[in-house]
Order: sequence, then C-alpha cells, then structure tokens
Amino acid sequence: MTVSIVIMYVVAALFGASGTALLLALIRQTSEAKVYAFRMVGIMALSLCIVLAMSATAMWRWSMAA
Repeated sequence: MTVSIVIMYVVAALFGASGTALLLALIRQTSEAKVYAFRMVGIMALSLCIVLAMSATAMWRWSMAA
C-alpha cells in the first residue's frame, strides 16, 4: 500500500467523521437554515468519504495486481 492510498483513506475517514458529526448535530432543535446546510454538507461529506474509499480500494487492488 503506497503513501497516496493511505492518504486517501485518511482523508475519507476525516470526511466521514465530519459528515456524521454534522448529521448527528441535527438531533438538536435548530433553525431551518442550519438544518438545510448541515443536511446538505453532511450528506456531501459522507458521499465524498464513500467515493474516496472506493477509489483508494481500486488503486490498492490495481497496484497489487501489477
């Protein structure tokens, strides 16, 4: 596993944690604007986490096959 793949996994984990934290913050009562922003940014961060993790896994598998 190369350094770039490890970095991709770390960045994916950071975005996953921040997206989860934003979505969990919606449990508390808050304004409509905050709900909209937290929901939008939280889902986008989790999506980025998933895409980065899939890309890192694909790069890892390709590097092992070569």
